Amino acid sequence: MAIAHQSLHNGKSANGMATTPDHFDVVVVGGFGHVGLPLAVSLAGRGRQVCALDVNAEVGKTILQGKVPFKEEGCEPVLRAALAAGTFHTSLDIATVGRADVVIIVIGTPVDRHLNPEFEQVWGLLTSLAPYLVDGQLLVLRSTVYPGTTERLQRELNTLGKKVDVAFCPERIAEGKAMEELVTLPQLIGSEKPEVLARCRELFAPLSTDVVELSPLEAELAKLFTNTWRYTLFAAANQFYMLANDHGADFYRIHHAMTHNYPRAAAMPQAGFAAGPCLFKDAMQLAAFNNNRFYLGHAAMLVNEGLPNYLIGRLKLRYDLSTMTIGVLGMAFKANSDDKRESLSYKLRKILAFECGAVICSDAYIAEPDFVSAEELIQRCDVIVLGTPHAEYRNLKIPDSKIVVDIWNLWGDGCFL
Repeated sequence: MAIAHQSLHNGKSANGMATTPDHFDVVVVGGFGHVGLPLAVSLAGRGRQVCALDVNAEVGKTILQGKVPFKEEGCEPVLRAALAAGTFHTSLDIATVGRADVVIIVIGTPVDRHLNPEFEQVWGLLTSLAPYLVDGQLLVLRSTVYPGTTERLQRELNTLGKKVDVAFCPERIAEGKAMEELVTLPQLIGSEKPEVLARCRELFAPLSTDVVELSPLEAELAKLFTNTWRYTLFAAANQFYMLANDHGADFYRIHHAMTHNYPRAAAMPQAGFAAGPCLFKDAMQLAAFNNNRFYLGHAAMLVNEGLPNYLIGRLKLRYDLSTMTIGVLGMAFKANSDDKRESLSYKLRKILAFECGAVICSDAYIAEPDFVSAEELIQRCDVIVLGTPHAEYRNLKIPDSKIVVDIWNLWGDGCFL
């Protein structure tokens, strides 16, 4: 993450020039994004002096206008109030980190095309930040990291002569629900030092006093286990769907039978695309950490990543796709979101582009040059595949002549192929 030496600030002095506090309670590095901005806004809305530090000047200007650049329920009113109160600020200047008691980093560890963790982003950021960190600061890692990263980062800072404490306090929010979940979910705080745990409790006190104390490694694994557990549950539902479908049974009739007034199966997910920027990535990080001996995680990956191929394979058994126009309705990685990162709808589109006559896409929240409205997609397509079950699609009128693939069962008619 390369951060330029320039600033955007909230507030004006008497001569019209931008002003900003000399010192912040918190600087959030990566503070314009889905994780960083809701956290920064929530803390600023509760009286902390907060600066969101990031790289995109245009996004920063949008935020200073009181607008959230992505879909996040309840965030804009709190942002506007914090801007008016003078507690929320933005910056593009990396030196800003030297003016805070606490620096929170929301840059995580991605995986490469070989499904191995990429450490360059984290270490590159550390190299950039290190000259500006000052003794006595608390550095909090917030995004998912490869196990052992917190302790390694602490050692690196010690080697550089920086007397900075490092803790891992993972975010646990669902996109779109951050403002609610930041104040209702317990905070996990990871450090070996009692005094650092105390500082973490104080940091999150405006949001929640319900905290769980762990070692750094335990906190890192808790985050990875949580996402991988969800990924595995989705894989189980998707595998059950494929198994039932292959043998001529309606998965959603079975799902209803299993979950209706039966609490031990109530948490079973429905079938659907398990995607996004976290679940797949975190399962693969856990596999790499265990020397690629994580058979459950790899099996979940094969099932979830294979679902688009499975649906197209079943369609090919029944139809000559090469003569047909197929529409993908919904391109975000999950319902009621504008986030398309790692969405399997895009993988579906790639496969369809090879297999069928034409592919048309639409999304209720994402605008791309070749996207059309949902109504136009329905009108032009022979086959309609529901990629993302946005609420806006529930009441769409789809003619009986259209072939519909509703893997999510949004319209209640099941999905037997």
